[in-house]
Amino acid sequence: MKNKQTLVNDNSLKDFNTEEIGDDHLYTGLQTPLRADAFKVSDEEKKEKIALLFEDIMNVIGLDLTDDSLKGTPKRVAKMYIDEIFSGLNPKNKPKIALFDNKYNYNQMLVEKNITFYSNCEHHFVPIIGRAHVAYISSGKVIGISKLNRIVQYYAKRPQVQERLTNQIAEDLKAILQTEDVAVIIDAKHLCVSSRGVKDDTSSTVTTYYGGAFNNAAKIVELQNYLN
Repeated sequence: MKNKQTLVNDNSLKDFNTEEIGDDHLYTGLQTPLRADAFKVSDEEKKEKIALLFEDIMNVIGLDLTDDSLKGTPKRVAKMYIDEIFSGLNPKNKPKIALFDNKYNYNQMLVEKNITFYSNCEHHFVPIIGRAHVAYISSGKVIGISKLNRIVQYYAKRPQVQERLTNQIAEDLKAILQTEDVAVIIDAKHLCVSSRGVKDDTSSTVTTYYGGAFNNAAKIVELQNYLN
């Protein structure tokens, strides 16, 4: 019997079950869906629980956990999940950003392009590998260039969909820089498409956010020229 659970509160999907939705893309909101008690358990406790659960998964698929190559894998995976690839879930890991006066009076767009990131698809927990291009026009304040990279990495290090990742980066930059004049472009390859499912290794996905002055055809062309 098919599972009749629906995945979002959306009347357009009420007649579909999880199997029928399958690989189709869902984007439930700007905020990463987290439980209210997500951080009541310490990181060390989480690692211990994940290691035990992952050991169960390895046992179920028939791997020999007494093998020297595999016996440390559950703990390695747990450490990787909490300290690395999903570290962006925890607000304590959000980069601290200092805001400075724009003493150079530089009033054109600043573009940081080709920011490499690794994220994970929240539907299959397989990698999303891509590049982000971030631009802003100062409203009188600036941040260190490396902080643009750190903001991208922070939001990438969590289970994601690309639209949400794009918007989260843009909204955070707008709040930090106190300006609407922000643009974010992401070009990424999804391993849930290339390594499984349709197994298309040549396609990539592009998402954009154009705010304020960037929501203008001439500015978009100017930005694209910098990226080429």
